[in-house]
Amino acid sequence: MYRILLSAGVAMTMVACSPSGPESRDVSDADTRYQDTLLEQLIDAQPGDVIEIPAGIYHFDRSLTLNVDGVTLRGAGMDETVLNFQGQIAGAEGLLVTANDFTLEHLAIEDTSGDGLKVNGGRNIIIRGVRVEWTGGYSTDNGAYGLYPVQTENVLIEDSVAIGASDAGIYVGQSRNVTVRNNRAEFNVAGIEVENTIRADVYGNTATDNTGGILVFNMPNLPQPGYHTRVYDNDVFANNTENFGHAGTPVASIPAGSGIVINSNDQVEIFNNRLSDNRTANIIISSLQSTDYADSATQSDFDPYPETIWIHGNQYDGGGQNPDGVELTALKVMMFGLTGALPDILFDGYVDEAKFVDGALPDALRICVDDPVEVLNADGPNGFSSPRVQTEMFQCAHDGLEPASLSFLD
Repeated sequence: MYRILLSAGVAMTMVACSPSGPESRDVSDADTRYQDTLLEQLIDAQPGDVIEIPAGIYHFDRSLTLNVDGVTLRGAGMDETVLNFQGQIAGAEGLLVTANDFTLEHLAIEDTSGDGLKVNGGRNIIIRGVRVEWTGGYSTDNGAYGLYPVQTENVLIEDSVAIGASDAGIYVGQSRNVTVRNNRAEFNVAGIEVENTIRADVYGNTATDNTGGILVFNMPNLPQPGYHTRVYDNDVFANNTENFGHAGTPVASIPAGSGIVINSNDQVEIFNNRLSDNRTANIIISSLQSTDYADSATQSDFDPYPETIWIHGNQYDGGGQNPDGVELTALKVMMFGLTGALPDILFDGYVDEAKFVDGALPDALRICVDDPVEVLNADGPNGFSSPRVQTEMFQCAHDGLEPASLSFLD
């Protein structure tokens, strides 16, 4: 992904299980008979149905699908009701939903060949107390996404767990009005990712042992740009797992040790988070120009610049001492010495000069930082030739963003 500022090396084809990661589950005693029962219930479902799945470990060899509005699928708990797809032979997702007013709660989806749960195009989606996990440890062979609502509206993901995704553990893309709260993401390439989404709140989450903790991205060549995201009151620490994403995907070269990453997104407020021990940088702010996919962007009106960014009230501890990749390591040694560390906030330096007024961005578009930390401008527009600490340049403030709405729960 990021050529120089965020160079993480070549993603591995297969990454062995981390010694501290999840252990593989023995499903030899899983119930294989329940598959037909649940498939029939999903096919026959009517609006308003609540499908209860009792406690137990159930094995599935094919995807489950639901396309009926107004259905709730409920287990007995994320460690009690387990839908295991180890050795899946048909379909990619564990569960694919194309419906509105859908609730999934209190169960686990394990070892799918592709995404764990994908919700495509629905409104009023609740995902609560769901664990998606690849139990053999993190690997490029794992499915890309754990919890994956895309092109949705009014989404709540809460009290859930995502482990081992080869792209993003919890991902919300091309959606509107999203709340992601009180979840845990670990041993994914991206722990939590909000992409091309309008009005999202990400709070109360724990992101650790991922390659990157929390990502707020805009990608080109998609019908909807994202903006207006609040990331607050999260614990984002020790996201230092090697990058095991598929080569050529946007997340494949996120440097190990990235806490919160903003790329090409506008109106992002990051506040009251606890960031620590992310070995490249606790916060990274970058533009399309720093990415490997910049040359493939064909959308003429795509705005690649991160603007109206407001970082304040966060706590920092450690990080930056062992950045990922040769270029970032050299940058650290050149500027801060062998025993030094990159600053807590790393900015690639790209700004839209076409929007300048009197030689500078208007105040409303600036990147503002009101935290007692340094900001390193890596000087991307000049080939990263003159990186410099410019903390004072970013001392400004914006009005706080309005929260996402949970009125659809009423």
